[in-house]
Amino acid sequence: MSRIGILGATGYTALELLKILARHPQAEVTTLTTRQENSPHLSDVHPSLAGLFDLRCENLSPEDVGRRCDIVFCALPHTASMEAVPQLLDAGCRVVDLSADYRLSDPGVYETWYGHVHTDPTRLSSTVYGLPELFSDQIGSADLVANPGCYTSTSILGLAPFLAAGVIEPNGIVIDAKSGVSGAGRKPKLGTLFAECNESVTAYGIGNHRHTPEIEQVLSDVCGTPVQVAFNPHLMPMDRGILCSMYPRLKQPMSEDDLLELARSFYQDQPFVRVSSQIPATKNVAHTNFCDLSVRLNRDQLVVFSATDNLIKGASGVAVQNMNLLLGLDQTLGMLSFV
Repeated sequence: MSRIGILGATGYTALELLKILARHPQAEVTTLTTRQENSPHLSDVHPSLAGLFDLRCENLSPEDVGRRCDIVFCALPHTASMEAVPQLLDAGCRVVDLSADYRLSDPGVYETWYGHVHTDPTRLSSTVYGLPELFSDQIGSADLVANPGCYTSTSILGLAPFLAAGVIEPNGIVIDAKSGVSGAGRKPKLGTLFAECNESVTAYGIGNHRHTPEIEQVLSDVCGTPVQVAFNPHLMPMDRGILCSMYPRLKQPMSEDDLLELARSFYQDQPFVRVSSQIPATKNVAHTNFCDLSVRLNRDQLVVFSATDNLIKGASGVAVQNMNLLLGLDQTLGMLSFV
């Protein structure tokens, strides 16, 4: 049984993590942290977890957490993670970091897109990117895993088979992405108030969304040549879910059947990617760890569709996949309701 801690236990990501870990046979959640000083009981922070855990959210230092845990999920905001992670590693913990602090290998790129100097830059080039469908052979031996972002997982999983096979051009790829409001986190913000976003769809972050360099970095690694995307996210008036409609250019004509078979072959051993002739819908992946994938040809234009639940496959579900790989377990352990 492995002792598990979660830094930043009051958010949506932590809630979904705890729902999964409550039924995991090899995980014992021992430590939850918050910046609040009154150490609220978990059931007061997340009422849906009442009766599942008898734990308080404590204001603890990373060193204190390290003494209690074997693996820590770091669900802190960017810049806060890079302060905590080195201390957790020094304490002997293995870490799955759900922030953006360790996803980009170049500290200069991180500074450009996030507006902060990275305080742990030497670790970036050796951190393993935690997308098991692509990097499972590296994750198991890692001490630090950079959990992917939600938009990035959905985009990367959709495009990777075709870039790896060399059947699409690596530049000029347009990603039209739509996400539920929970992707903005639990902290109140004007733009995600009910009266602001209900019955409305709006684009945001056009040309400067921080997931852009992450998508390009990972897809460039997949195909061995630089990849360039135009990432266009939209906020949808729904709680959860992501749908990406992506427009790469085929290098030569191919049929829809051949493209689907290529994707099926690429993911044939991956339990959480479902390739189908049916266009994905967010309702069909909600509350699951699945990524649903399909393609269409619109005249000569290839359209790749990919859908996930942003809180599970886009965050907490893949984090538990990573934990399982760190522990040498089957990546589906504890997530049988998803397979």
